[in-house]
Amino acid sequence: MEMRKIGLIGGMSFESSAVYYRMVNEAVRERLGAMHSAEVLLHSVDFQKIVDLQKAGRWEDAAERLSEVARGLKAGGAQCVLICTNTMHLIADQVQASVDVPLINIIDETAARLKAAGSRRPLLLATRYTMEHGFYAERMKRHGIDLMVPDADGRTLTHNVIFDELCAGKVLEPSRTALVALIEKAKAEGADAVILGCTEICLILDPANLPLPGFDSTAIHADAAVEFALGGEAVSCAA
Repeated sequence: MEMRKIGLIGGMSFESSAVYYRMVNEAVRERLGAMHSAEVLLHSVDFQKIVDLQKAGRWEDAAERLSEVARGLKAGGAQCVLICTNTMHLIADQVQASVDVPLINIIDETAARLKAAGSRRPLLLATRYTMEHGFYAERMKRHGIDLMVPDADGRTLTHNVIFDELCAGKVLEPSRTALVALIEKAKAEGADAVILGCTEICLILDPANLPLPGFDSTAIHADAAVEFALGGEAVSCAA
């Protein structure tokens, strides 16, 4: 069969982009056997420049930068585009508008998995931007899912673990223990699942070994890319 070509907008951070590349290729090999691997174009950006835009609240400039990358991937033959980070889905609609190939949205794909599992009240662990800017919760709500997030201290802890440790390649046991404690607290408060809503969190938390059912957004997004490459379609956002 002729596989569709996957376009990855990566580098945010490169730690998780490496996970995407591995997961996508492993899934294709598992599905097709032999020495098959995915047709992939990866544009890895300089993350520091994106971080500077995030900190300055310059989201429109960030949207233009990622749109430029998406157009380059399309010009190179990509038949779909993935933004390999949850946070930058804040500007996913602008990036989608810049290209005429599907942008496979990590929020929609994760929502579909949650719904299929019967979860409607998950805890979201992610960067401060993802937990606090509202775009993630609003899009999840369109799918009938009502998010929980940690309290202010928990959000600061999670954000700092992501940026100060995981994005720098550091996986520290005390941070793992602290994140699991946040999940335990949310479970006591009524959460029925936990979303690993930053593409680096899978580096420190195993979704199969948590106090609540875990949904790894990185793995879900990579699986969706492979499904599309092999002839499937992306999940659409509920109206």
